[in-house]
Amino acid sequence: MSARAARRDTDRVLEKINPPGVHETAGYSHVTITSEGRLAHLAGQCPLDLDGTVVGAPGDYDAQTDQVIANCLTVLEAAGAEPADVVRSIIYVVSADSAVLAAVWDRLNASPLGPAFTTASTLLGVAALGYRGQLIEVDLTAQLAGSSSAGRPQS
Repeated sequence: MSARAARRDTDRVLEKINPPGVHETAGYSHVTITSEGRLAHLAGQCPLDLDGTVVGAPGDYDAQTDQVIANCLTVLEAAGAEPADVVRSIIYVVSADSAVLAAVWDRLNASPLGPAFTTASTLLGVAALGYRGQLIEVDLTAQLAGSSSAGRPQS
C-alpha cells in the first residue's frame, strides 16, 4: 500500500483516497479525484413534493429524508448520472443532536442513493434551511460520462 493512500477505488475513473494520517471514516472518502469527464453540480435537493410542499409532519426526519432521496435520484437520472457517479456530497440537517445526524446519515446510506456517500462527503448540523419546516437538504456533484449524450435537457 502506498504512503499516500490507505484505500483506493478506481472504478468509474474515480479515485477515492483515505490517507493513513487521518481518522477512519464512516464509509465516505476523505478525497475523491475525477480523472476525466464533465461534472454536474446539482442544486441542493429539498424535501419538497411535486406541489412544492415540504413533506411529512413537523419534525419527521424520515419522511423528509425519503423525499430528498427520491428527488436526488430523479435529478441524477436527468443529468445522465447515477449514485455511484457522485464525487462530492454535502448533507445539511437542522439539528445539533449527533444522534439525529447519525440517523439521517444511516438512512441515506441504506437507500438506493447510498453509493453517493462513499466519496467525499460532509454532514452538517445547521440552525435552519430555506423552507419553513425543512429539516434536510442534500447537495451533490456528479461526474458525467464524456459523451455528448449525457446531461440531456429536460422540459
